[in-house]
Amino acid sequence: MNRITQCLHGKGTVSAVMKHRHGSGAVPGRYLAFSGMRRPVVFWNVTDTCNLACTHCYSGSGPGSGTGDELTTGEARALIDDLAAAKIPLVIFTGGEPVLRPDIWELAKYCKENGIATALSTNGTLITDEVAEKIKGSGITYAGISLDGATAATHDRFRNIPGAFDRAVAAFARCRKAGVRTGVRVTLTKENQGELDALVDLARTLNASRFCLYWLVPCGRGSDAYDRLQLGAQEVTRALSLLYRKAKEIPAEEMEFLTVDAPQDCIHLLQSMERDGSPDLPEARELLASLNGGCSAGERVANVDPRGNVYPCQFARSPAFLIGSIRDRPFSSLWNDSTSPVLARFRTRPPVIDGKCKACTYLSLCGGGCRVRAYARSGDFFSEDPFCYVDDAHGNRVVDP
Repeated sequence: MNRITQCLHGKGTVSAVMKHRHGSGAVPGRYLAFSGMRRPVVFWNVTDTCNLACTHCYSGSGPGSGTGDELTTGEARALIDDLAAAKIPLVIFTGGEPVLRPDIWELAKYCKENGIATALSTNGTLITDEVAEKIKGSGITYAGISLDGATAATHDRFRNIPGAFDRAVAAFARCRKAGVRTGVRVTLTKENQGELDALVDLARTLNASRFCLYWLVPCGRGSDAYDRLQLGAQEVTRALSLLYRKAKEIPAEEMEFLTVDAPQDCIHLLQSMERDGSPDLPEARELLASLNGGCSAGERVANVDPRGNVYPCQFARSPAFLIGSIRDRPFSSLWNDSTSPVLARFRTRPPVIDGKCKACTYLSLCGGGCRVRAYARSGDFFSEDPFCYVDDAHGNRVVDP
């Protein structure tokens, strides 16, 4: 994650991070990325079933996508017991559409009873007033709701169903009424990039506390649409420049801006802050250096799929990245296995990356970008990320004005 807002307001964040690094007690969710823990945030795809069939879905979910061998309630509760014993700080329920899993509220409550914070990643279309109250009552305190356009025409085209936009927008008000904090999640592509500015304005209108921009990753149906939808270097830097400006203009306590799936985004951020003479630049550099190589996969982030398979992140779900199954060994045993070849590849520091990354002066910060994109494009885990927009091996790219 590239936490734009936290780096732009680094002084307060640095002192808080250091306090929690050297102190005791639970680490607040907003500081988990910088906590230095190898107790990951777990993205748990609790089901493959979804009421939508989105063009860019990383899990290829849709109506009738459930395979019938998803974890039972008993297996899911046993997983939560293990996560609690391992002191996992946060579980994010995702899917598919997680509210379609019949026991989702039971599982969320069980997490709360065991001291695990929970969040929800949802398309929002099924959040009625009753469901919003169930979200709150189960102990889930945050819902990330997907909006892939500032207009119904754009969003509904991605979601492949009329009315999805209106229902997702309504979900924000329903969650707010129930006392559940919300954020906007958007995957930026060639087809919706022109609405990014308007999407930020819409997010403010909806009182979203977070604006999280995802870049397309070639997995699930996203693989089929990748070449058609993925942005080019200039389009990416324009989007990052817009988010940077918005993060400067909008108070940190009102909305947090971040990007996901491209650790190299921190290069744009640092160069922007350097260009502007930001007083927070030293603290931002310290925060980013504390991430020890950019990508969270395999260290600060883990994924459990609906059948209990464990992967380094929710986008690294091909057989090449399978760590193991909780039906064979507990999650904690799999995650702490020093002999795992998959985890070793993600955890090796400094990273050994070929191509233009090899000589890039920013390699220690971004870690060579996204390994899933690299592997999908070349079949080589250690190749350069094809999505990287840094112009040359020495990082000498001029930031867009």
